[in-house]
Amino acid sequence: MTKTRFDLVVVGGGPGGYVAAIRAAQLGMSVALVERAELGGICLNWGCIPTKALLHSATVLRACREAAHYGVTGAAEARPDLAAMVARSRKVAGRLGQGVAHLMKKNGVTVFAATAQLAGAGKLALDNGATLSAKHIILATGARARKLPALPIGERIWAYRQALVPTEIPKSLLVVGAGAIGAEFASFYRAVGAEVTLIDMTPEILPQEDAEISQLARKAFEKQGIRVLTRCAVTASSTTADGVKVTLEHDGKKIEETFDRVIVAAGIVGNVENLGLEKTRVKVEKTHIDTDGLCRTGEPGVYAIGDVAGAPWLAHKASHEAVLCVEAIAGLPVHAIDPLRIPACTYSYPQVASIGMTEARAREHVTKTGGEIRVGKFTFAGNGKAIAMGEDQGLVKTIFDAQSGELLGAHVIHPEASELITGYGVAASLEATEEDLMHTVFAHPTLSETLHESVLAAFGRALHA
Repeated sequence: MTKTRFDLVVVGGGPGGYVAAIRAAQLGMSVALVERAELGGICLNWGCIPTKALLHSATVLRACREAAHYGVTGAAEARPDLAAMVARSRKVAGRLGQGVAHLMKKNGVTVFAATAQLAGAGKLALDNGATLSAKHIILATGARARKLPALPIGERIWAYRQALVPTEIPKSLLVVGAGAIGAEFASFYRAVGAEVTLIDMTPEILPQEDAEISQLARKAFEKQGIRVLTRCAVTASSTTADGVKVTLEHDGKKIEETFDRVIVAAGIVGNVENLGLEKTRVKVEKTHIDTDGLCRTGEPGVYAIGDVAGAPWLAHKASHEAVLCVEAIAGLPVHAIDPLRIPACTYSYPQVASIGMTEARAREHVTKTGGEIRVGKFTFAGNGKAIAMGEDQGLVKTIFDAQSGELLGAHVIHPEASELITGYGVAASLEATEEDLMHTVFAHPTLSETLHESVLAAFGRALHA
């Protein structure tokens, strides 16, 4: 007979949900996880992982085409095998999905393949007829792509799922939304040969990033042949046998163009429907569940983590919330996550990564107290490892409180930015000052030396600028 009473039930098996289940099991709780689709959630199956697999294929293709620059001949005629690229990305996702299933079994987590709905205090009704009971329930139901009325998803208008499994390379492609998802798809499809137009309603692409970094990203995209239109929106579309005819409003002017395919990457909405929330004191704001710093909702014993609990919509934020939520339930000493210590990464070409405040926000922050900021910049053109790699374009930017030496923000644009930003993440977590960072010994030759030089530059001490 299947067990139905647990210490904790987690609804959703993504990077928040399955991590919560594992940590709870480690702490000796009896745990169940309810997942309606694939273990690993959108991130593992239709987001973070398969996109990175496709983007790495694009990186390999790009390296082949530029091989002669590195003294390697015969690779310049490399061509994309789209079917093989897609098959590899699905295989990678499948392998990791099996890994999550193994972890559930290894940690003694009972998995229910079902949907769940709150059904009274400490109870969940599953669509298979079972009722689970638990003192604690964590909602980790994630989010889905935002729909745009002017662009109904179909054969030629894609959301992220369709964009991950193309059967042919579009001749022309419109990507609507220039945040992280849109920028990544634009980079991949341009690398494999599509003529790409990337649009966003905001004044710059990657609008959440530092303005200087966003402008550098735009220049890099345009250099690759990506057409970028900002202050631009789709007001209407019609699908024909030959493509998608769209009406764009750009800087107050209407433009009509036809594209082979369109990708909609205009944000996400939380999966809050059909959870039985209306019968509880759980509060929902703009499709996301309202929580406190320890992930508690307004309903006793009900918690929410990850994308369904709001921004920032990042897998690593969900996993970290999962651990702190479970440890709080277990009575361990924990503290709320500081959003300014959560790194964000965009895996376009080049990559963009950041942590903390933008320069504009930092300046506004210190001005309130009569303070000042110090900004340090260092380009990869002055880094030996970057030059040796042939990747000497990019910038590291660090922002400090001039009085206290606190690291307020750090920003990197470079093909390896996502691997570099964690250095600043550790520094922020340890509350390192500029003096701590300046006295840190960085290995040579490494790309990470640019982090050090940027810190030095903020205080007029850069050695290789």
